[in-house]
Amino acid sequence: MKQKIYILGLIIAAVIVSGALFKINHWPGGGQMIILGVALLVLVFLPLALRNHFLTEGNRQNKALYIVTWLTCFVVFGGMLFKVMHWVGAGKALMIALPFPYVVFLPVFLAITAKDKSFSIYNTIYVLFLLAGISVFSALLALNVSKERIDDSMGLSRGYNRLEKVLDEIPYPAIQTPVARNIDEVLKIVDDYQSLILATEGTTEVKWNNDPWTLRIPEAHDIAARAFIIKGKDPTLDTRLQSSLANLINQLEKSDEYNRLAEASPAIFDYKETPDDPLGWTKEKFVFTPIVWSLIYLDGLETNLKLLRTSIK
Repeated sequence: MKQKIYILGLIIAAVIVSGALFKINHWPGGGQMIILGVALLVLVFLPLALRNHFLTEGNRQNKALYIVTWLTCFVVFGGMLFKVMHWVGAGKALMIALPFPYVVFLPVFLAITAKDKSFSIYNTIYVLFLLAGISVFSALLALNVSKERIDDSMGLSRGYNRLEKVLDEIPYPAIQTPVARNIDEVLKIVDDYQSLILATEGTTEVKWNNDPWTLRIPEAHDIAARAFIIKGKDPTLDTRLQSSLANLINQLEKSDEYNRLAEASPAIFDYKETPDDPLGWTKEKFVFTPIVWSLIYLDGLETNLKLLRTSIK
């Protein structure tokens, strides 16, 4: 049984390493291989290995330690998987995964092993070093994945800015339809949002458009939104962009000429209604998102709006 478990472990390790190589080189199937490997590791290999060790050891008093060991691996590897795959909630998953071994596993481990007089102190030291290694690896993984995403996003923003410069040279049709006026209104608000956000970071829209890499903000939350919090007795967020996009989509829906465009608009503008929370969409784009990606979203939105504006007749 032990030999079969070792062979299974080697196969799973090969799948995970291969998936990592595929993902690093952006080859197809890398993400699926990593998901499969981690799922097999946590759901198949670890339960089998822990069960086999538990039956071999024969000490029923340590049952809780085996359960907590598997639960810790599930949380840690799950958090890493969320971060590597860029799934929603990855940051929160990693925030839970990083302290979990120290808050849950380590107290149980020390409490159970303290009762075992024959347990070597060196084993405790090994475990502590292992936990420290896991934490360092998780932190480096988070930094590396975040850096890759930010670098890719910067390149995307540079492409938006180049296209935007070309669009600015194309004259708009002279006719001012209701849809055209709504688009112009949204563009003004987008420009205002960009200026407000960049001003808080000590830079300008011109510098950002010329070279997005001049603004390297760490993966922090709630930075972009601070630029347009409406202060007063009850501070709230500036929701002009959310309202103006809703108005533009409604205007498109009213025009028979733009029915198909109206259907595609939520996807084009990356906009969705949040009836349960009047600030929901604004929070998603400017509170729960790093400032760099908030600015890049505005760049993409501005480019799409200008493309749409040139086609309005």
